[in-house]
Amino acid sequence: MAFSSSNGSEESEMYHAQIHLYKHVYNFVSAMALKSVMELGIADIIHNNGKPITLSELASSLKLHPSKISVLHRFLRLLTHNGFFAKTKVQEEEAYVLTPPSKLLITTKPTCLAPIVKGALHSSSLDMWHSSKKWFTEDKGLTLYETATNESFWAFLNGNHDSLIMFQEAMAADSHMFKLALKECKHVFENLESLVDVGGGIGGVTKLINEAFPHMKCIVFDQPQVVANCSGNENLSFVGGDMFKSIPSADAVLLKSDDPELTELKLDYDLVMLTMFNGKERGKKEWENLIYEAGFSNYKITPICGFKSLIEVYP
Repeated sequence: MAFSSSNGSEESEMYHAQIHLYKHVYNFVSAMALKSVMELGIADIIHNNGKPITLSELASSLKLHPSKISVLHRFLRLLTHNGFFAKTKVQEEEAYVLTPPSKLLITTKPTCLAPIVKGALHSSSLDMWHSSKKWFTEDKGLTLYETATNESFWAFLNGNHDSLIMFQEAMAADSHMFKLALKECKHVFENLESLVDVGGGIGGVTKLINEAFPHMKCIVFDQPQVVANCSGNENLSFVGGDMFKSIPSADAVLLKSDDPELTELKLDYDLVMLTMFNGKERGKKEWENLIYEAGFSNYKITPICGFKSLIEVYP
């Protein structure tokens, strides 16, 4: 963001800087407002209504106390501004419709990403940030999560069944989006005999690939706690391990994409990987070094869907 002003005054520049600062300080409000409407099931209500819904109709469906109707309006005003809802008129009364982002919160749709919202904004994911100063000043090889809670995130999941289920549902929800892309990029997989999905969770993406290409040997590679109770078939297996130490051998690796259009989101996700798992989002050059160090002579990276890319490696 540029901070130059029309008159070049230091005061005007400072005011622009203040707006920039406040915008980022209060970014959490939008996220938590989104979480609130997700928990209320507002996307489902609007979807099931089959037409634009007025504020009064929505409040009635939610059985809200009259004092909360104006509160709901203000939440929706913010989220409409942020593109999660759109407004229209129904008999001169303001009414709300879903937009593509909020349609991803419809729980009856296979592309529902509500579990992602729930997991990413859960207290177990957020509370650790209050310990960041302590983490920076300690000479220990711990993650921020470990510094804040005295246990790894994986140990936490292992001891908290509900949180483990929530995490698995979030990973599965993310994988469902891949099904849409798979229809358009089948050619990418047609000549492969084996594939490993790095950080594949409970195998949502890999199962879709396995169904479309039953001849291909597929490996879902993730933390042992994540894949412990997963079952596969003759050509689908689950392997537990640490991707930052070694990766199972295969013709191709499925991983997160380095799409320049997703730069800000990628940087955010890099910090999530760092603070919770002591991991990182590798760029193209880093993957190149890793591939050559492993003894391969060449590689090809093919973007296939949003975050996802396929890396084919050659002996």
